[in-house]
Amino acid sequence: MATTTTFEQSCDTVDAYDFVEITVRPNKIPVGNPFTELTLTGEFGPEGADPVRVEGFCDAPDGAVCRIRFMPTRPGKHAYTVEFTQAGTTERHAGTFKAKDARRKGVVRVDPDYPYHFIWSGTGEHYFWNATTTYWLMGWDLENIKKNIDRLADLRVNRLRVAIAGRVASGQDWCERVYNTERFSFLLNPWVAERPDSLQEPGFDPARFNVAYWQKFDALLRHARERDVIVSVVFYVDGRKPGVEPFGKDGMGGADEQRYYRYAAARFSAFSNVMWDVSNEYRQFRTDWWAETLGAFLKARDPYKHVMSVHGHNDFRFRTSPWADFAMFQKWDEEGGYKFMFDNRKEQAETGRPMPQVNEEYGYEDHYPMGWGGNRRPPSRSADNRRRVAWSIYMAGGYQTNGETAMRGTGWGPDTGGGWINGRGDDSMGMFPKFGYIMDFFTSFEWWKCEPRPDLTGRRAVCLAEPGRQYAVYAFAGDAERVTLEPGTYDARQFNPRTGEWTELGTVEGAEWTTPETAELDDCAWVLRRT
Repeated sequence: MATTTTFEQSCDTVDAYDFVEITVRPNKIPVGNPFTELTLTGEFGPEGADPVRVEGFCDAPDGAVCRIRFMPTRPGKHAYTVEFTQAGTTERHAGTFKAKDARRKGVVRVDPDYPYHFIWSGTGEHYFWNATTTYWLMGWDLENIKKNIDRLADLRVNRLRVAIAGRVASGQDWCERVYNTERFSFLLNPWVAERPDSLQEPGFDPARFNVAYWQKFDALLRHARERDVIVSVVFYVDGRKPGVEPFGKDGMGGADEQRYYRYAAARFSAFSNVMWDVSNEYRQFRTDWWAETLGAFLKARDPYKHVMSVHGHNDFRFRTSPWADFAMFQKWDEEGGYKFMFDNRKEQAETGRPMPQVNEEYGYEDHYPMGWGGNRRPPSRSADNRRRVAWSIYMAGGYQTNGETAMRGTGWGPDTGGGWINGRGDDSMGMFPKFGYIMDFFTSFEWWKCEPRPDLTGRRAVCLAEPGRQYAVYAFAGDAERVTLEPGTYDARQFNPRTGEWTELGTVEGAEWTTPETAELDDCAWVLRRT
């Protein structure tokens, strides 16, 4: 062991929106718990600007390695000082590095000018949310994690929901044929466990973290970042189940649970592609007070203020809470579609604090758990049905998250899937290419400037409009539909939602337009832009 504590800087030059890392190797190993006895803090920032205060974290079970990370958000020379404290003794280190503009997309923020939408802070591009659930992605080995991320990124999925803590016997908990295998496990172990293979009694130590697990999560985030995929870090999934977490109701919001959130913030905040989800379905095992308290606590611990929310049910109770950046709902099927999202956007506006509205869960492809959701039967949650609901949510000015079928299985049948449960799929699964067509449609015009205007169409169609400039119309069926316009001349284009094909319709003039009949296409969409 070294006779003095060493401080090692990862690089002299780093991309803006990547991070520089200072590795600290103490001159002596703590005799107790390094996760509670060692502290590492720093101040980082561009020269001549106010510094950002950052916390570090222990990255070795015995405390032999600690790290602190800083993500520069603009190019130029930066300076920092860090302080490492153990056994009442504080050691200080200072350094400099240069950040360069590499045109990374940066952090996803709420658009300050159009606050129902998002932008990439690095490029100023608007972020069209096309997300999927992959709760147990961390249950895979790292090779499969990367393969799954790459496949989804190639399908233009740009946000993944990934749990830190979760624990079930199999996918049969949701009537899905997904099982533990040699390369996949439902038993997530973010804490040191006496019995890591025990489903309900792992014996977690709430004050000690399983460093290898968190290092694998680092690798997941790093790979996703290089594909411009956002990871919504979900602190608990199915937290009500025995063995998932070591705090329980008696420890709810206490020092040990706060340490969990604090460690995640210290470790992950410097990744530009992070969002925070305080918990999945928090009301099943926590309270509104807890969500408010932990949400504010996590926001305060994140130096970069990544966007965050909490997943609840069909109402969102934190519309004006400073820590909540977007409203997140769980409302299944068509009941969570256009009217639901339109009404929630209206309710949000009435608070005086507009924010994005997201239906985070409205029933997954081919997912028919008996006894839930009215005992739906095939094909009511087919890939095509999910596509249609997604269109209705986007046309209401909201955003949506869905998930691929789990029916191809893990540890069963073709054993090439897992879908919304663990993020794996294969070439037979065709839902997300059609979600990519939705992205093509909306990114063909300035969708973030448009408001939902159902008053401009009849009951068979809906409209997003920036009146006088641009109109997007989606018809649920193939009948002709009248659209009210501001008088003018517009270029019109027709879009096939199933193939992604565009058809030029020429010029539209006047104060009213009737869509073509498209019985052969069934649902259809159009964009009109003023010439």
